[in-house]
Amino acid sequence: MMPAKDALRALAQHRTNEIVLPTMTANQLWSELSSHELDLPTMGAMSKASSLALGLALARPERRVWIIDGDGSLLMNLGSLVTIANMAPANLVHFVFNNGVYELSGRQPLPGARHIDFCGLAKSAGYRNAYHFDDLEDLHIRAAEVVACQGPALVCLHVQPGEGPRGEVVVRTAQALRRVKAVLEKSG
Repeated sequence: MMPAKDALRALAQHRTNEIVLPTMTANQLWSELSSHELDLPTMGAMSKASSLALGLALARPERRVWIIDGDGSLLMNLGSLVTIANMAPANLVHFVFNNGVYELSGRQPLPGARHIDFCGLAKSAGYRNAYHFDDLEDLHIRAAEVVACQGPALVCLHVQPGEGPRGEVVVRTAQALRRVKAVLEKSG
């Protein structure tokens, strides 16, 4: 298992102009690492960020879209895997924090956490690529390949559970959505 923030640092090193939608725990950690104008935090959208990311990927096929999802969030909306695979956006990379708990609501254990294979679910749903990382060095070595791969791709990041809620997120989703929309309108 990797520290979650270190896994995000490895990804952030390869970020260029992607729209990034972190949700739940990843949202709080990503906001400490990035203040990019195309960050779209999705608090209050547990299990729906993958659907929002799909909409953005389809609306803006020229722009790469990263969703940084949680295992609990994805488990609550497994149907999004099938929908994403069916629409087949080549520009979507779906990162999943796999820590085995619903972290922000009090670290309740995720049902079946030891048995869930998110990469297997994504591949069987029809995702073009799926990767699993539980070693930070391996993630660093392959991060450039992963962020550039043809999507839809799912990247399962086996991370250590944190200590639960870390305080209020500075940027609200509605504010960020207006900002991202303005940036995308300027870029055509």
